[in-house]
Amino acid sequence: MTIKEKFGHLKGLTLAYVGDGRDNVADSLLVAGSMLGVNVHIVTPKPLFTHPDVQKIAEGFAKDSGSRNLITDDIEQGVKGANIIYTDVWVSMGENDWSERIKLLKPYMVTMKMMYMTGPPDDQLIFMHCLPAFHDRTTKVGKEIYEKYGLSEVEVTDEVFNSQYAWQFTEAESRLHSIKAIMAATLGNLFIPSVDEGSK
Repeated sequence: MTIKEKFGHLKGLTLAYVGDGRDNVADSLLVAGSMLGVNVHIVTPKPLFTHPDVQKIAEGFAKDSGSRNLITDDIEQGVKGANIIYTDVWVSMGENDWSERIKLLKPYMVTMKMMYMTGPPDDQLIFMHCLPAFHDRTTKVGKEIYEKYGLSEVEVTDEVFNSQYAWQFTEAESRLHSIKAIMAATLGNLFIPSVDEGSK
């Protein structure tokens, strides 16, 4: 929804997901992108490569939509040509091994240098994150990470998070509307007045 709002279309765009290639966000983006004709690059260290079962599902959809997917640990190759750089928290819900993830993913932190490596002009490039993001030390978790590991920024730098490329808050608003629509659809027998009835 957010990507379509920015670009006006989905098919043919390239999204590079940088981070933990096995988490639910990477899986969802790979499969949904393949359905919609978005080229999805999962840029992650080898131990965190997307599960082969998920890759197989995505490949099936990609054949029909024409999308070209890539799973690589090569950052430069993975982000080249991307219109969207997407990342997520390095430690997913239910996990707590920050030391191992930091060791694996520190080179994959989204920086301005990485944004510039993509190649498209500024108006054809955005950054997305499903939040919360640990881009500074203002949160409890951000402070704890700094105290324990000496990192002021984790999956994305504060510079990128607050840059002209940042679309994470538009994405959060899009998610709000999507959630409301799902709730309305699942509540059943919902009365929605027409414009004429609503104005009476």
